[in-house]
Amino acid sequence: MEIIWYLDRGAALVAYPALYIAVLTGILYTARSFGPLYRLARKIHIEVSVFAMLVTLLHGVLGVLDTWFIVTGSAPQPAYSTTYLLAGVVVGVGALQVLVVAVLGFLDAQRFDRPWGPQVVHAFAYGGFAFATIHAVAIGTDVAGLIRPVFGPAIAFLAYVLLLRLLVASGRLSTPATTKQ
Repeated sequence: MEIIWYLDRGAALVAYPALYIAVLTGILYTARSFGPLYRLARKIHIEVSVFAMLVTLLHGVLGVLDTWFIVTGSAPQPAYSTTYLLAGVVVGVGALQVLVVAVLGFLDAQRFDRPWGPQVVHAFAYGGFAFATIHAVAIGTDVAGLIRPVFGPAIAFLAYVLLLRLLVASGRLSTPATTKQ
């Protein structure tokens, strides 16, 4: 059963950075003012997002299986309580559900004719990423030492890029490429 835990953790350690890059490239995807980053995002966003979702699904399946083994006594109890483990699983399942809804909305061929256009799909994706971040911080015991030095600044950077994009899009901030002379 230990192999399931290793596969689960490995999938998680690949899924979260992939989700992070998917969110970052998603923010940059329609922001021409970011120049080369915009062009790079246009090239890789969909592929990175699909990869991130597949690895996240793998992590979800393995995580549920690992939790089942722990709850039934087939695998050793983690260093924290079962209640804490189950709370982390619930948050993870919530993240997975929101991300799956976003993906299904994206895959719907008639999504532009329905109420869930790109803004709604991406709102679900951002919500799923927020849940995934909470899940990673709460239950990712093997990355606990990275929470302050890595997670905090990484999330702050995403918030900064999103705010910058929103300010440029609203016209409240101009970039050198859009400055009137």
